[in-house]
Amino acid sequence: METIGFPELLVILGVAVLLFGGKKIPEVAKGLGEGIRNFKTALKGEPEKPVTPVAEVITTEPRT
Repeated sequence: METIGFPELLVILGVAVLLFGGKKIPEVAKGLGEGIRNFKTALKGEPEKPVTPVAEVITTEPRT
């Protein structure tokens, strides 16, 4: 079985551009990278860092 060569990579890239469009590809790559990173940390067994959401309170009433 042969490895993937340059022509095959060009075909795969062309199909990806046709499917997702040029503007969507960086978002797809970012999501893929985050998924791989999460998978690697899950395999290592390292606990995730807790993320504390920042809550902003927006009031519509003027203060008196």
